[in-house]
Amino acid sequence: MLSAFVSQPQGLARFELRADAAIPTEAIWLDLLEPTPSEEKRVESFLSIDVPTRDEMREIEASNRLYEEDGALYMTATVVTKLDSDLPESTQITFILSASKLVTNRYVDPLPFRRFIAYAERHPNSCNSPPAVLAGLIESVVNRVADVIERVATDLDAASAEVFSISRHKRGVMRDFRRVLERLGQNGELISKARESLVSLGRLLTFVQQSTSIPMSQEVRARFRTLARDVMAMSDHASFLGTKVSFILDATLGQINIEQNNILKIFSVVTVFLLPPSVIGAVYGMNFDHIPGAQEPWGFWAALSVMAASAVGPFLYFKRKGWL
Repeated sequence: MLSAFVSQPQGLARFELRADAAIPTEAIWLDLLEPTPSEEKRVESFLSIDVPTRDEMREIEASNRLYEEDGALYMTATVVTKLDSDLPESTQITFILSASKLVTNRYVDPLPFRRFIAYAERHPNSCNSPPAVLAGLIESVVNRVADVIERVATDLDAASAEVFSISRHKRGVMRDFRRVLERLGQNGELISKARESLVSLGRLLTFVQQSTSIPMSQEVRARFRTLARDVMAMSDHASFLGTKVSFILDATLGQINIEQNNILKIFSVVTVFLLPPSVIGAVYGMNFDHIPGAQEPWGFWAALSVMAASAVGPFLYFKRKGWL
């Protein structure tokens, strides 16, 4: 789908262009969403540029993602999508910035783009030029990543409190460590993809600020500088959260080992308690004619008493030593 955005007094106006519709010359933003080959060729012929293919967008080298050609800046960024699901995904979005047009080529419709389009339709002053539209799109993406980082930080605090909860341990409440591990895995995946997106956006912002071929107002340049600082700070915070995920994961595995050792300890103690009565029962169960007390009326009760004493004795000894 090919959409054209035209700057108007009330904000950006969106026009979905059909196959037979001409591209408005006054449009400042052309958005290619899952474009067909014919739509790509229309934009290429209209602007005399080369729109990267989907395979070219996946190239990881900076020279293939960030370059200048024929007075236009070609920038491909990694953006994380489906952040509200259990399986977030990373995808590539290409921004082509020229002096009069901004072209975006994407194969997903992430929430930041939808939010920015709704915002731009009501705020004309913040998106009245192609560089301003680019700054607004990146701001929307960065804000979305910031929301995810805040959510992960809150969830990690809750997971840490659950793992290191002393009151639950004292009450003997069994904790569901499998659920904790699942949460840590999801948070680790989110942080990993958020860091990847932030690194990509940081490289893009550095490339834009270093370019001198695209005229930009001082306000737009200030927005790019602010975004670069925000991205750097968020990247550091995401690294900290990644370290915290590893720490809580190690602590959770340690708690699982402790719980398993406690279970094995119970079985070992029970075995020790039952071993002497088992030996006494085995002795009096042997098929010999002459066993002391076996023929006496009190023999059975005496054997039971000895077996009970042999079980209670080790229990009291262990309890006194503090081993239980």
